[in-house]
Amino acid sequence: MNALPVAKTRRPGSTRQGKNVQRVAVIIPAKDEAERIASTVRSARAIPHVDLVLVVDDGSDDDTSNVARGAGAVVVRHSHNRGKAAAMETGAAVVAMRDADGRPPRLLLFIDGDLGDTAVNTAPLVRPVLEGVADVAIALLPKQPGAGGRGIVVGTARKAIQAMTGWSPKQPLSGMRCITREAFEAATPLAKGWGVETGMTIDLLRGGYVAVEVPCDLRHRASANDLKGQMHRAAQYRDVLVAINFRKVRGAMDSVRHTTNQVRH
Repeated sequence: MNALPVAKTRRPGSTRQGKNVQRVAVIIPAKDEAERIASTVRSARAIPHVDLVLVVDDGSDDDTSNVARGAGAVVVRHSHNRGKAAAMETGAAVVAMRDADGRPPRLLLFIDGDLGDTAVNTAPLVRPVLEGVADVAIALLPKQPGAGGRGIVVGTARKAIQAMTGWSPKQPLSGMRCITREAFEAATPLAKGWGVETGMTIDLLRGGYVAVEVPCDLRHRASANDLKGQMHRAAQYRDVLVAINFRKVRGAMDSVRHTTNQVRH
């Protein structure tokens, strides 16, 4: 029987009753999600170990902030759209300010704002991180109705991650992730735009952190094969390539510095 992996992040201790003292904060980057954000927030609040649901309104033009607040979320708002990476970093910073002194930092569970009632089904992501099996757990989603595309962006991200780390994820672009505070900070600054997940995965695995994929029964708006969907995938492809190429260059520079240091010594 194969042994389970062991996360790089040190696990906090348990109480005398054997209960894990670590809690979880759900962070929801959202833009113009007034239609679904309330059901997403309410569903996320039902996830075991969650004691904080935070919505980062990334410059919405609709009523996302007020709707989210009414559903029970803590809300912070960017005055203008700054992108998903910035929203994730803002969310993590706000959670850090709300972590209690003397208690372990909360695990960070990032989810999309359009999951609606299925948000609670991200719960399986928490266990492997909480128990020290992984530093980051990534959701494997079922095939989404109406989804278009030919898998070009996913394939590009998967091949790059495998080439640079040795791990071949099934869904490298999945944005639903539970991660330790230590691992999140190791992955910052995050790659911009739609390259954030690819960049994060490469950086974490290169840093010795452990990632796992976990099936989750989630439903969200899928990009269709119309003009809007094609433009979305083109932007994804651009941002993923930028994240990959930046890390290729950085890796080459690190290799040169390492070789130079060896020669000097």
